[in-house]
Amino acid sequence: MKKVSVIIPNYNGMQYVKRCLDSLMVQTLKDWEILFIDNGSADGSRELVEKEYPLVKVIALPENLGFCGAVNIGIRAATAPYVVLLNNDTEAEPEFLQELYDGIRRKPRAFSGGAMMLQFHNREKIDDAGNFYNALGWAFALGKGKPAADYNKERKIFSACGGAAIYRKDLMEELGYFDEEHFAYLEDTDIGYRAQIAGYENWYFPKSKVYHVGSGTSGSRYNQFKIRYSSRNNIYMIYKNMPLGQIILNLPLLAMGFAVKLVFFSLKGYGREYAAGIKNGFSICRKNKVPFQWKHMGNYCRIQIQLWVNLIRRFV
Repeated sequence: MKKVSVIIPNYNGMQYVKRCLDSLMVQTLKDWEILFIDNGSADGSRELVEKEYPLVKVIALPENLGFCGAVNIGIRAATAPYVVLLNNDTEAEPEFLQELYDGIRRKPRAFSGGAMMLQFHNREKIDDAGNFYNALGWAFALGKGKPAADYNKERKIFSACGGAAIYRKDLMEELGYFDEEHFAYLEDTDIGYRAQIAGYENWYFPKSKVYHVGSGTSGSRYNQFKIRYSSRNNIYMIYKNMPLGQIILNLPLLAMGFAVKLVFFSLKGYGREYAAGIKNGFSICRKNKVPFQWKHMGNYCRIQIQLWVNLIRRFV
């Protein structure tokens, strides 16, 4: 049996996939399989992988099912007990897989483990040192733009960034896969949130390193698609994971957080898209809610403390 199954979703990633796959071919951990899930690409990237990488299993989808749809197909097809999600616009260090594999096996309560993601074009700076979420309703990557040397400590995080992370497949089957209602954005925060509700942990393993171009599929940091889906999915995620009492408790800060973001994106010319995303988010808040269970009350309290602590963490 393979130790890990690496799942790479791809949509028109011709300029990235060769570098990504070449970095996986020289990993120090050898017992892997790679599943390349192509979302109906039309740029030749799927054909390139089929021709030049015979060890890679290509699953060709007829249309773009988004990040969630693609990786869920990959997870179901995976044969290893651990699955690693990896963006196509990354380059992995040779110890990337080994460090993730060793890290999650050291943590018996770990659902996921995230790698240190470094900026591709400025390799001494952090792109993501773990995902966090706070009571303003803001999701953020710890350390973005800061020196990598300051983020070498292994730690618990709110959730692992799905761009370079390992998951226990059996726990994913227990909790449910990535929510395809998200399509893309915040799906990794959502699944990490669900894991915490159930009493599991998410960790950051800084010895596992990848270099990340960023926005390789969507094309830019700010664009209509990303902004609309991010605000939509944020509303949906709050509804889905917070019991009513917790929503009421956080409502003043959540309202403030969404208002600040609306002003921010309005100044950048994307206010209409952000507001439309919020409206769309409310329209899908009628299904998939995580049922409240009293046995998880302690976990909800621990999550709430994180939401408050992460208000401070966001600005330091």
